Amino acid sequence: MATGVEELLDMLYALIDEAKSVPLSSEKCILERDKALDLLDEIRGRFPIELAEAKKLVSARTEYIASAKREADLIRRQAEEQAKQLLSQDEILAQAKQRGNELVRHAEERSRELKKAANEYCEDALRRTEEAVAEAYDEIKRSRAKFRAAATGKSGGSRGPYNAETDR
Repeated sequence: MATGVEELLDMLYALIDEAKSVPLSSEKCILERDKALDLLDEIRGRFPIELAEAKKLVSARTEYIASAKREADLIRRQAEEQAKQLLSQDEILAQAKQRGNELVRHAEERSRELKKAANEYCEDALRRTEEAVAEAYDEIKRSRAKFRAAATGKSGGSRGPYNAETDR
């Protein structure tokens, strides 16, 4: 016997096609009623099975499409989130670079200030040292002059050639 609705429909079509025409009418024919009704009953009986299978296929297809859409949405959301993170990281990196540049600029500025202050301090210290050395040199010259004067004018006195406390 036939296995599917299509085969049963083909059999019904063949039954009608092969049926004898009614005399004087090309539109009407004589069918074996029992055969035609048996085929229709069998078709009717097969419809629920094939319709159920078709519904299962449609349902499975719908579920598959919905699952694919969910997965696509998830992938899209993940991609958007990753893009946001990358943008955020780029912004953080840009801010870090900007802050780093500011720190370097500040450090260079501070370094120039410290160098200038150190140079001024060294210049001042050298100036004071030069003045102190000049003053000491002048004192040495005066002391030497007094010593020469004392050595040539007074010889062998109790006082001696030079007295630091009184000769100032």
